[in-house]
Amino acid sequence: MRSENRSTGQGPGEGKRRSFIEEARRAQIIDAAVETIAEFGYVDASLARIAQRADISKGVISYHFDGKDELLEQVVVQVYGAIAEEVGPKVRARGNGREALRTHILEVARHMQSHRARLLALTAIFAGARTRDGSPRYGQADNEPIYQGLESMFRRGQEEGEFRDFDVRVMAVTLQGALDSMFSYWVARPEYDMEDHARELAEMFDRATRASSR
Repeated sequence: MRSENRSTGQGPGEGKRRSFIEEARRAQIIDAAVETIAEFGYVDASLARIAQRADISKGVISYHFDGKDELLEQVVVQVYGAIAEEVGPKVRARGNGREALRTHILEVARHMQSHRARLLALTAIFAGARTRDGSPRYGQADNEPIYQGLESMFRRGQEEGEFRDFDVRVMAVTLQGALDSMFSYWVARPEYDMEDHARELAEMFDRATRASSR
């Protein structure tokens, strides 16, 4: 265990600087958690099963995470971080607001289609994770950073004259809701052509947002 010591000697989950080896081990555990949750669901994805999939002991997980709740929180953080890292630059590189909107919808769909286990894990966590009082751990309030990012994209299009005048919060919530529904449908029907769905969705939102002269 000492070979994987935190470089600062701090406890897990404190946001301190970590060694390369520790970061690699944490990533391995998170990947194992994703695969385990995707296969067994939230309730039955025990630390023992996650450790078995990662080919480590439960003690190694406990060394790096303060229990199952923190580990699953990091699964959510890492999955959304991966989406932002892959899709964000492609959206920002587009020449105008309409292209950025279409790119966002299509690339988010392509990313999740390539990482079905991550989507299954998120779905299970959002449905099953609870606080100590039994209320859902994740809800609409957790989408705020997503809404703000979409609002920024819509404002850019409005400022450039690509989009008509509309309430950017309403459009952001509506778009994210449409994407979430698309993902939920694909989870229930894995044979469904999600890319085709995304193309249709992109066309719908292009028509709903573009300036009348376009």
